[in-house]
Amino acid sequence: MRFDPFRQFEQIMDQSSAGTRTPRTVPMTALRRGDTVIVDLDLPGVFEDDVELTVERNVVTVRARRAPARQEGDEVIIDERPSGEFTRQLFLGDNLDAGRMTPDLRDGVLRLTIPVSEESKPRRIPLGSSRDKGPAETSTSSG
Repeated sequence: MRFDPFRQFEQIMDQSSAGTRTPRTVPMTALRRGDTVIVDLDLPGVFEDDVELTVERNVVTVRARRAPARQEGDEVIIDERPSGEFTRQLFLGDNLDAGRMTPDLRDGVLRLTIPVSEESKPRRIPLGSSRDKGPAETSTSSG
């Protein structure tokens, strides 16, 4: 390991401002697969009990907390893993059914599977034939 005084200074500043800093953003990937949207959020080292998932209208909020691994009496040599509170908000379109969303936390990844609402799925609309209908009747007045 090489000594980097600027990195050490940066770590000290990060640690000293940890209590006043806003929560960090959770990295994510979102994609559509058929009739569902899949969102993967990276939460390494976070336990299920430390994750809060809420839905309000069309906003999904994920809050997670990771405690530092160090214990009292430990001499910290390097600590680059962020700890504290992490948060991410997802603004869902009206075409997604947040009420049927299913979360799954596995191997440090929180997967949200959100189905597309039935009203938003493409559907075929049958056409009527004008031959099935009689000619349009028009009333003419003769004066």
